[in-house]
Parts: sequence; C-alpha cells; structure tokens
Amino acid sequence: MDNRTLLANRNVIAWLLLFAALALHVLDEAVTGFLPFYNHSVLVVRERLGFFPAPTFSFGIWLGGLIIGILLGFGATPLVQRGGNVIRRVAVLLSALMIANALGHLVGSLYFHRILPGAYSSPILLLTALVLLFYGFRGNWQRAQTPHAVSNSTAATD
Repeated sequence: MDNRTLLANRNVIAWLLLFAALALHVLDEAVTGFLPFYNHSVLVVRERLGFFPAPTFSFGIWLGGLIIGILLGFGATPLVQRGGNVIRRVAVLLSALMIANALGHLVGSLYFHRILPGAYSSPILLLTALVLLFYGFRGNWQRAQTPHAVSNSTAATD
C-alpha cells in the first residue's frame, strides 16, 4: 500500500486522526486518574439503583483493553482505504460513540464544577470524531478496486 495513496484518502486521514486523538485521550485519562473516578461512579450508581450493568475495571485490564482497541483501529486503516458500506457504518458508529465520550467528559466537568479526568483531551477527540462523522455521511466510501481487479478489467476491454 502506497503511503501517498493512503494519505490522499480523506476518509483515511479522518480515521487516523480519530485514533490518534483517542490514544491521546486514553493517555489523558490514565494520567489524570479517570479509572478511580469511573469505578467509584459505577459503584455509587449500583448502590442507589441496586443494579447497574456497567463493569468496574482494574487499571491493567482497562488500559490494556483500550490499547488493543486503538491498535485494532489503526490496523483497520486498509479497510477504510478500500471503502464500502460496512466500514462506513463502523466509522459513523465509532464517531457517535466518541462524540458521546467527549461530551460526557465536558458536560460532566460542568456538572461537577471541576475538570474531570480526560477532559483536557476531549475537545480534540470531539473535533476528530465530528470530522470522521462528516466523512462518514459525506465522504466517498465506494469500494476501491484493487490493482489486480483493475488490470483484469482493462485486459477484458482490449
């Protein structure tokens, strides 16, 4: 895969920017103590409601799972370059989740009258998620032909 061709695709650029922002966001959360805040919040809600389906995590499991998810996202870049409706839908869904995540940190900071863990990187995550969402709806996600398919189709017309 040629890097010039890869970076000429705006969908790919938006995808890569989102995963770079997500990596920055996870670092922000890890450094500013998001996990203890999250686990405490889940336990408080469970105590009040008697049941709450959100899990609590140890630091290693939480961070390891997020790192694996980010690596899988970067690894899926060739799928984004190829295009198609499935990866387009994945991009839109992922964008919506990241918008909700970023807004949760920002609105939560307003609600609690303090900057919550992860809030520093949330504007970057929000912006990149909005860009990917835009390309998810407006970008060209037609499946790109592979070089082999192109050469076969041109040979058939000769």
